[in-house]
Amino acid sequence: MRIAWLLVLLLGFPVVTQAHDEAKPETPTLTVSDTGTVPHAPDTAFVTFGMETSGKSLAEAQKRNSTVMSKVMERLRDLQIDKERIQTSSFTVSPQYRPTPNRPTDALSASPEIVGYVVSNMVIVEIRALDKVGTVIEEVLKAGANNFQGLHWGLRDEQSVRLSALKQAAAKACEKAAVLSEALHVKLVRVLSVHEGGHMVRPAAPMARMAMEAYASDVPISSGELKVEASVTLVYEVAPN
Repeated sequence: MRIAWLLVLLLGFPVVTQAHDEAKPETPTLTVSDTGTVPHAPDTAFVTFGMETSGKSLAEAQKRNSTVMSKVMERLRDLQIDKERIQTSSFTVSPQYRPTPNRPTDALSASPEIVGYVVSNMVIVEIRALDKVGTVIEEVLKAGANNFQGLHWGLRDEQSVRLSALKQAAAKACEKAAVLSEALHVKLVRVLSVHEGGHMVRPAAPMARMAMEAYASDVPISSGELKVEASVTLVYEVAPN
């Protein structure tokens, strides 16, 4: 009996010691976040447009679409837009159905009847010579494009601008941490973790859409300014000062 109790006591000691080791006090931390913003003039424009045609047969709708889009592509080549800068963004074929009868019984018994097709072909054109943006919009309209989905601006070297915004955000976050630690009477020991994020703020271009719809002879285009934003979140270990 004594040997059994002794084994129980000996086996119980490691369990108690392990539980004592796991109960460590949490590390006090200070978390700060800030954002950096770097404005930059765009150097690239992306125009999205295309052609939507309909016909009683799929072949008819497709032929009409191909005829116009061929003229559009030819016009883009005349404007010295490289084919590598032209990308099909979507190509859809949608059947058109005859309206269903008003009487519910007839609607349930009758199968949907296809009376035609709609073919839509959309492309995105990357324009690096910004002085050509208005001309490109005007010329594709003249060539027959009838569906315009927008214009937005971009940067070819967005990464370098984003790094500048990150650097700015990190500096502001460090400055904020220093001020807070002084106010709270603690000292910053080390950085435990860093999290980053960000995006580009692109202005809208309503004037371009209006110009295309109005078939203006001189499309007014203003590239404006882009803002690249980056955010940084720092988690510091702190200790009493």
